[in-house]
Amino acid sequence: MNATTSDTSGDSELGEFGYTNQLKRTLGSFHTFAAGISYISVLTGVFQLSYLGLSAGGPAYWWSWPMVFAGQLMVALCFAELAARYPVAGSVYNWAKKLAGPHLGWLAGWTMLGASIVSISATALAYQRTLPQIWSGFQLVGGDAANGVLLACLLIVFTTLVNAFGVKLMARINSAGVFIELVFAVLLVVLLAANITRGPEVVTETLGTGDAHDSGYLGAFLIAAIASSYVMYGFDTAASLGEESVDPHRNAPKAILRALIASFVLGGLIILLALMAVGDIRSPELTTVGLQFVLTDVLGPTVGRVFLLVVFIAITVCVLAVHTAAIRIAFAMARDNALPAGRLLATVSPRTGTPVLPAIVIGVLAMALLVVNIDSPQIFSAVTSLAIILVYLSYLLATVPMLVQRLRGRWQPESGRFSLGRWGVPINILAVLWGGAMTVNLAWPRAEIYDAVEPHHWYLRWSSVLFVLAFAVIGFGYYWFVQRRRVGVLAGHAAPSVKEA
Repeated sequence: MNATTSDTSGDSELGEFGYTNQLKRTLGSFHTFAAGISYISVLTGVFQLSYLGLSAGGPAYWWSWPMVFAGQLMVALCFAELAARYPVAGSVYNWAKKLAGPHLGWLAGWTMLGASIVSISATALAYQRTLPQIWSGFQLVGGDAANGVLLACLLIVFTTLVNAFGVKLMARINSAGVFIELVFAVLLVVLLAANITRGPEVVTETLGTGDAHDSGYLGAFLIAAIASSYVMYGFDTAASLGEESVDPHRNAPKAILRALIASFVLGGLIILLALMAVGDIRSPELTTVGLQFVLTDVLGPTVGRVFLLVVFIAITVCVLAVHTAAIRIAFAMARDNALPAGRLLATVSPRTGTPVLPAIVIGVLAMALLVVNIDSPQIFSAVTSLAIILVYLSYLLATVPMLVQRLRGRWQPESGRFSLGRWGVPINILAVLWGGAMTVNLAWPRAEIYDAVEPHHWYLRWSSVLFVLAFAVIGFGYYWFVQRRRVGVLAGHAAPSVKEA
C-alpha cells in the first residue's frame, strides 16, 4: 500500500489491473479539468435542451437544476474517491470490474460505451439549434431533421480526425474551447444580469404546464427535469484520461468535482437570469427555440450571434470530449480482449500515442445512428433520453458494487488521497438511490418524450425500455456465449508479472 501511495504516476495501479501503460502522460491539471467540464458543457446542455424544460415545466423547471446537481454530486463524490484510487482508462468499466468482477465490469463498460456513442449523436444534433440561428446559410438542406443530421455528421468527422491525430491535439483544442466557453459564460451572466426585467420569483411560474397531468405539476416537473439531467454527467472523463495524466491521483478527483460545481453555478445563473431578462416570459419561442431566443431578444441580434458562436464552440469541444471518453472505454475493454477485434482496437499508434481505430469505429457508429433515424421528427429528445438512461445505468453499475464493498468493510481508500471517510456510506447510499430514481424517471414510457407526434405507435412510447433491454440482453448475450472465454489482458498490454504467469 505504501508503494502505491508514493507512486504519483498511477502506473502502480495499472500493474494491479495487470496492465502496462502504453499511453503517454502529457495532460496536466487544467487538461483533465477541461475534459470533464467540456463533456458536461454547460452552454451546450443548457442551450440544447432548455426548450424542453420550459415547454414541459415552465420557468419553474429551474428547480430541477439544483435537484439534479445535488444527486449528481453524490455520484461525483463516489467517483472522486474511485479516481483517487484507480485512475485508469475506461473509468467505469475498470472500476466495476475491480469492485464486482469481470462480468459486471463488462456490462458497465458495454453500457457506458453505448451511452457515449449515443451521446455523441445526440450532442452533435445541437448544431441544428445553433448554427442556423447564426446564419441561414447553415440550413444546407430542407427540413430541420435532415439538416441537423448533416451538420452533426460533419462535426463527428471533425472529432474523429482530431482524436485520431493524438491526445495532445485533442487537449489543446479542448482546453482552448473550454477557456473561451468559461470566459463567455461569465460574461453572459453579467450581461443578462444587467438587463433583468423581473425578479427571481419568476422561477415559481408554472404557466399551467401541470394542468394536463393527472399528478399535477409533479408530472410536468419530472419531464422537465430531463433537461437538467442531460447536462450534469460525464464528469468521470477526468478519471478516464488517468493513464494520460500527470499525477492523476490528485488531479482527477479535483477535476471531477470542480467540473460539476462550476457547471452547476454557471448554468444555474444563466437559466435564472435569462428568465429574469427575457421580454415576454410567455413567448412561444422559449418553448421551441429555448435560450437561443433569449440571447437575440435581450442582447440584440449582433451580440446574440456572438454568443451563439461561443455556443457553437462549446458544442464542438463537448462532442470532442465525449468522443475522447468513448475511445478510452473501447480501448480499456479491447486490451482485455473483451470486444470483437480486440487486438486491433487496442493497438496504440506509435506516432500519435493514441488508439486510432476506436476513434474511427466510434465515429462511424455515431453517424450511422443518426442516419438510421434521419426521418424521425422526434429524434432529438428521444435519442438524448436514451443516452442519459444508459449513462445512469452505467454509473449505477459502479456505485452499487462500491456500496456493497463499503457495507462489507472491504473498501479502504489509500491514505493521503481523496476520501469520504465516515461520510462514505451515507453518500454512497444517496448516490445509488438517486441513480435508481432518475433511471426510472428517464425510462418512463411518456408520450411527451418518446411518442410526441403522429403517427403514434406503442413501440415508440416504450422505446426507452425496449432499447435498454435489447441493448443489455444482446450485448451481454454476446459476451457470455462468445467473448467471455477469450477475455484476458492482451500480451502487448500485460504487465511483466502477468506475462510471466
